[in-house]
Amino acid sequence: MKIIPLKEFFSNSSEIHAFVIGFFEVLCPWSARRPIISEELAKAIKEEYHYYLFGRGMAVIAWILIAYLVKLIFS
Repeated sequence: MKIIPLKEFFSNSSEIHAFVIGFFEVLCPWSARRPIISEELAKAIKEEYHYYLFGRGMAVIAWILIAYLVKLIFS
């Protein structure tokens, strides 16, 4: 397993884009307006799939925090 230096974490736009797509696929409760049909987007997600999964995981954590805040406020 190759260890990547921290300075290369989110170092280009395709990594950020894959993260954002994964994050908002989970965070937004409604279905996508249209599926990812662009070959460029599909390629970016495939090449940076670990950032996509990281975004999805962060969105799950965001939902847990949102639920906890709602519970604190309305309890």
